[in-house]
Order: sequence, then structure tokens, then C-alpha cells
Amino acid sequence: MENLKLIGPIKQVVSMTGLSLKGPISDSELVVMEDAGILIQDEKIIAIAKFETLLVSYKKAKVYRLEGDHVCFPGFIDAHTHICFGGSRANDYAMRNAGKSYLEIAKSGGGIWDTVTRTRTASKELLAKKTIKRVKQHLKNGVTTIEVKSGYGLSIAEELKMLRTIKEVNSATPLDLIPTCLAAHMLPRDYSGTAEAYLKEISLTLFPKLKEEKLSNRIDAFIEESAFSPEQITPYFQKAKEAGFDITVHADQFSTGGSAIAVKFKALSADHLEASTPREIAFLAKSNVIATALPGASLGLGCNFTPARKILDAGGALAIASDHNPGSAPMGDLLMQASVLGTFEKLTNAEVLAGITFRAAAALNLKDRGMLKKGMLADFSLFHTNNYKEVLYNQGSFKPCMVWKKGKNIYNKHS
Repeated sequence: MENLKLIGPIKQVVSMTGLSLKGPISDSELVVMEDAGILIQDEKIIAIAKFETLLVSYKKAKVYRLEGDHVCFPGFIDAHTHICFGGSRANDYAMRNAGKSYLEIAKSGGGIWDTVTRTRTASKELLAKKTIKRVKQHLKNGVTTIEVKSGYGLSIAEELKMLRTIKEVNSATPLDLIPTCLAAHMLPRDYSGTAEAYLKEISLTLFPKLKEEKLSNRIDAFIEESAFSPEQITPYFQKAKEAGFDITVHADQFSTGGSAIAVKFKALSADHLEASTPREIAFLAKSNVIATALPGASLGLGCNFTPARKILDAGGALAIASDHNPGSAPMGDLLMQASVLGTFEKLTNAEVLAGITFRAAAALNLKDRGMLKKGMLADFSLFHTNNYKEVLYNQGSFKPCMVWKKGKNIYNKHS
């Protein structure tokens, strides 16, 4: 066997294997391998076993010997971000904390339209530079796969500019960026027609371009009183499904209705869900839709968290993502946000880790990552400790010392 690498010894490998996609998970169910090594060939894991055993069995492997104690997790997956944008909304944040309403902030020149304006005026080169900077921030937090949405262009040309930028950044960085078209983020202020006309134009003109240039296979929409209604979105999603796109939904953030559409169209995920009631939780749990909690938005807006505990107890599948965006979730620290959500929603370590690994992978329809076992991508992060529980205990302040992506060491804190 050629191109073999052996990393170890690792005090604990938390593989995230053998766990259910839906429902609660107890910490006792976690598979934690002691004094292990990870054997890699090219981009994939070949074996995980005792380090000394692999050392003897694979004498030709290039050995990356670790000094001191380490724990290892699958590379974290951030399944919902908006990290391609121009400008800042620091003024909005200050006004919101001072008691101003969303409408007052918008009237003063802030809100989402401020970001749209700044993103439109930014060059593709500047957008790429800013996005790469944010990708590197996520990498240092152990994230190896990032979903990235458009939605700050809100015209055919500007949405294409954003998605082409995301595609270029994906090629320029070692992480995997999963692009999502969010042209249905809100009705553009400068669009003279109706919401129905705008959505029809997007589906007829933009959808074919996405396929032609391979810019995205995912369509998202914001279903909310301030954006699009379930009735308006229904024909839009019908066209998306007919064209072969995967569906995801901004659902139940401030009012309900979006999660029902997610279930109706068999979306991969319904994201936000802060406003979901027992009714929405029940039908989400009965479906195959991944419920994605976005604690960063709750922290940024000072509102309730997604009812994560209730979703799990009802039998739902829970992913956790950062929602990294300039307006409601500027922090962009997935590990910190997931840890805090776990504290407030009383989630086990296993449930939190599942939410940012294999359950997040399911929200992106990715079957080659999110756990550590033979045949999976060699995406993982290492933390300098002898107890994996220290990572969530420190609520995001404990960062990885090393990150590997597709069999390559792409980040080393000490180098």
C-alpha cells in the first residue's frame, strides 16, 4: 500500500460511529478508542486501531508521532453560514442592544438591505478575500466543512457574483465549502414587481445557470412574515425539486409555517426553529428533515434558543450550526455556540457532538464525513488533553491544536 500515513498515539479517538441519526443519545453510547492511531491512505481513513498495533503492521507508513496526550474528533461541520458578504452591521448590533426595533434599524439605513448594498458594491476579489479570512477563522475552531449561502445579492447578476466567489474560494482553500443559493432571502427593495414575479424570474433564469456552471445544487428560502410566505414559496420549491435541487429552509425563526413546507418538500433541513411549537416539533420528528439549531442567532438577537431538547425527545434529528452572518450571528464560533446550546437545552456531550459532526453531514447530504471509520474522509481535529469532555466543558475557549483535512495536516497551532 502506498501513500500511507499513521498519526498517533492518540489518547482518545471519539469516532461518532454506531449512533442513531434521530432522537436522544446518551454519553455512554459514544465509542471512545484509547491509545489509538489513525491510518490514512491519500484522502481516506484505512484503519483506526491501537497505535502500536498499526505501527507494527504498517512499517512502510509515514509516522506522525504525537507528543503528549491528545483527543481526536471528526472534523466539525458547520451546516449553515452566510460568510460571503460585504460590510459590517456593528451599528445594528449597538442599536438593537439599546432597544431599537428591527423596523427602526432598517429605517435608519441598517438591516439586511445594508448588507445587500455593501455586498453588491464589493468587488469579487474583495468578497473572496473577506470570505477566505472567515474560512480560516472556522478552520482554527476545528471546522473542516462549511455550508455557505448566497442571498446578499438578490438579483440574477449579484447572486451569480456571490456563488462564483464561493466556488473560487472553495478552490483556493483546503476546506470544503458547500454552496447554497438563497436568492429567496427577501424581496429586493429595488425590485418593482411582486414577490411571485421575483421568485418566478429567479427560478426561470438563475436555476439553469446554477446547473450550467455547477455553482450550487441546493436551494434555500426564508419563510417568514418579513420575507416570503409558504404560499409564495410553494411554486418556487416545486420548480427547484423538478430541476433536481436539494431543498433547505429558513423556518420558524419568528413565526411558524416554514417547517411545514420543509416537511412537505422533503427538505434536507429546516433551520432556526426558535418559534416552533409542539405541533411543529411533532411533525418534524416524524419526518426525515434534519432540524438545525442556530444558537449564534439566538445569542446575537437575545432571543430564545431552538427547542433542541424537545426536538430530540420527540425523536427528531438535531444538527447545530453557527449561522455566521453580519446581522444576527457575527461571532461565527461553532464550538462555543454548540457548547452554550448544550448548557441551556440540557444536551448530552454526545448530542452536541453529533449535532456538529454526522448529523450536520446529513443536513448537507454528505455521506463521506462526520465520523471516523474506514472509508471516510480523513477529516479530524486534535485537542491537547487526555479527556474529550474538557472540550465542551470549556465552552469554546479550548481550541484544537491540529486539524487534518482529506489526509493532510492543514493547521498546526504550534507551527
